[in-house]
Amino acid sequence: MNVEEMTKRINELYHKSQAEGLTPEEKEEQAALRQTYVANVRANLRGQLDNISILEKDGSVTKLGEKKKHGTDKG
Repeated sequence: MNVEEMTKRINELYHKSQAEGLTPEEKEEQAALRQTYVANVRANLRGQLDNISILEKDGSVTKLGEKKKHGTDKG
C-alpha cells in the first residue's frame, strides 16, 4: 500500500469512527496504518536531515548523516 492509499484509508476509518464507530478489526487496522504512516514520516525526515550539511566556524563542512554515523550527535 502506498502513502496515498494509506492516507486515504486512515481518513476513511477516521470519518467512519466519528459517524458510526469502528469494529474491533477496523480499530486494529487503523492503529496499524497510523503506526506505519508515522514510521514512514520519521524515516523520510531522518533521510532529509542526514543530507543536511553544516558550515562550521572554521570553514569546514559537516554532514549531519556522517556526524550521526560517527556517534558525535547529541540527539
